[in-house]
Amino acid sequence: MSRWLSELAPALAARQQEKLYRQRLTLSTAQGPLVHLKGHEYLNFSSNDYLGLANHPSVISAFQASVEQYGVGAGASHLVVGHQQPHEQLELALAEFTGRERALLFSSGYMANLGVLKALLAKDDVIIQDKLNHASLIDGGLASGAQLLRYRHNDLDHLDQLLNKSVATNKNARKILAVDGVFSMDGDIAPLDALADICDRYDVALMVDDAHGFGVVGEQGAGCSEHFDLDQKRLPIVMGTLGKAFGVSGAFVAGSHEMIETLIQYSRTYIYTTALPPACAAAALQSLDIIKAQPERRQHLQDLITYFRKEINDLDFNVLPSSTAIQPLVIGDSEKTLALSQALLKAGLLVTAIRPPTVPVGTARLRITLTAAHSFAQIDRLIDVLRQHVNLV
Repeated sequence: MSRWLSELAPALAARQQEKLYRQRLTLSTAQGPLVHLKGHEYLNFSSNDYLGLANHPSVISAFQASVEQYGVGAGASHLVVGHQQPHEQLELALAEFTGRERALLFSSGYMANLGVLKALLAKDDVIIQDKLNHASLIDGGLASGAQLLRYRHNDLDHLDQLLNKSVATNKNARKILAVDGVFSMDGDIAPLDALADICDRYDVALMVDDAHGFGVVGEQGAGCSEHFDLDQKRLPIVMGTLGKAFGVSGAFVAGSHEMIETLIQYSRTYIYTTALPPACAAAALQSLDIIKAQPERRQHLQDLITYFRKEINDLDFNVLPSSTAIQPLVIGDSEKTLALSQALLKAGLLVTAIRPPTVPVGTARLRITLTAAHSFAQIDRLIDVLRQHVNLV
């Protein structure tokens, strides 16, 4: 074995010692408010299945019907023979739902962000990002070779300073400001309207990663672009995922005809990979129908969020100011965070401990996620167990 491979073990041991070691949980049931783990039932507050659609009967039926007609896999990339009717139908529907000219499917949000930034930017260009952006946006910026500028989280003054300096030194560069719509670990929403104003001022294209907003944010659930009423001109690049509120898998990018055609021609993560299974596209199309037809799902989720924040306010926890389904309890110390997560698990609640490097050092937290499938009684159970273990922090 190569010498460097033998040196992996000490690094893993060090991560364990620092209480930063990650381990997978193997569920034996579908996603839902109640899941089974190692033969025991747990109340699940860790899922991104925000609208409870991952195990919805009509979504399952749409998936199964597509399998009967199109088989299990696409069999090839989109540009060979992998682009099938469900893909085409979903892209058209997503473009209409987001108010954009066209949409393009990707295998995942990570691949979408990587593919967009690498296709649209080069080494003489500039990518500007919020410090708390998702890793896929950061990696996409690095892969593009463009100059990477990062502003302090939601700090518009700092952003303005960076752009003012960048414009003076990179007058002919293409510039993209990429930002999470809903920040995945903090749960807050980026001020996209203000960011759009800044982008207009400096001739910068605004891109949003709406993974945690698409389907739940906005009056119709069309995401942060709808929430801030930003059309294609003001928000030209929208990325959304289909594995969270939609309960399925995959992702898309929506925007102008020319931008989508550019991605088809130049985005390596689109060109050189097998297309999303057509059954996933058919299932996502059914999820979209439910999202449009059942606004009460989003309303119930919002009612749960309001109720949770009211109840948790009486406990001595540092809960970040989030109005979304992501409700972070910041503990700070990784060992204490892990201990609280384990205590909740023993009480029958599944709440994941999030530690560095996923979040900055000193901000380890429990990332509580609420879904439309939860009940008020289940929120009461969560609050009650947290009250019993507040001493651990």
